[in-house]
Amino acid sequence: MVSGGSDSTALAYIATELKQHAVVGPLAILHVNHKLRGVDSEADQAFVQNLAEILDIPLFICEVDIPGEIARTGENEEATARKQRYLAANEALESMCFHEATPLAKGRIFTAHTQDDRVENFYMRSIVGTGPGGFRAMRYENGPVVRPLLDISREDLRGFIAEYESAGNQVARDAEGNLWREDATNAHTDKFRAYVRHEIVPRAKERNAQLLDTLSRVMNLIADEDDMLDENTALLEQEHVTWVEKMEGITPDYSAGCRFAPAFAQVPKALKRRVVVSVLKKILGPDVRIETATIETIIGGFDNEAPISGYTANIQGNFAVSANKKGMLLEPMESYRARRKKK
Repeated sequence: MVSGGSDSTALAYIATELKQHAVVGPLAILHVNHKLRGVDSEADQAFVQNLAEILDIPLFICEVDIPGEIARTGENEEATARKQRYLAANEALESMCFHEATPLAKGRIFTAHTQDDRVENFYMRSIVGTGPGGFRAMRYENGPVVRPLLDISREDLRGFIAEYESAGNQVARDAEGNLWREDATNAHTDKFRAYVRHEIVPRAKERNAQLLDTLSRVMNLIADEDDMLDENTALLEQEHVTWVEKMEGITPDYSAGCRFAPAFAQVPKALKRRVVVSVLKKILGPDVRIETATIETIIGGFDNEAPISGYTANIQGNFAVSANKKGMLLEPMESYRARRKKK
């Protein structure tokens, strides 16, 4: 995935060298034009087209009307752009694997996220809050998505591009002769990430010049513990959660809800919270922000020993929570009302 910025431009050169040494297989570049910056967006696209020609790599270009999508969905700009980028990336990956006669499971989407991005995410989540696992920040691998540059700083990548050119390699330049494209909106501190990038991180670096390395180590320690907790969460979910099934009785119908067993009350609260988050992501979708109040409402239906009989509540997504001695039922509000009407 190449935007034309310094990070993704460096990734294109690095991936090309890896291909030449048979470390990776066939490559393609994907550029998503978000139509957000007028002529600058078109110049970004032209730069990436030039880069792909120089590296002799097939190019996928996807043009998405992000302002139109925002008007249609009501989502914020960053979330909408990210969603559309990954939709395009998965489509491009599927197309390429088909063309190369390669199983889709062997395909990968390389992104150019760096140490800087990871640290910025850490501070952003520190400011607005986050749920279980939030402070591990970005994963090196997440399904088909691979982030090979997470331990490298943006400054080092820009140095690499300069060295790559100095070594006599042909490089791409924009109309002004720049070795990568700069997004002027990155300097707008009214945007949250830009505010963290230009106001918070530099001040933190005044206290610790090795901030990127330090926080990367911290996040990796958190990630190790998070992986262990995820394994425990999966086992507890399997033990204590029963999903409502479709009529054929084979595939869980997550949207129909589930039941928590009475013994779930005795699970430590930290793990209980993680199980609830896992369940809610299945029900509401992986991209839905799970509200803290929703998690605490579900947990609140248990004391330390058993479900609280007669406990009822309404949570986000218009789902009902009801508890009795048989456990806690989480179901669509219409199902809850239909059951109550029969009584």
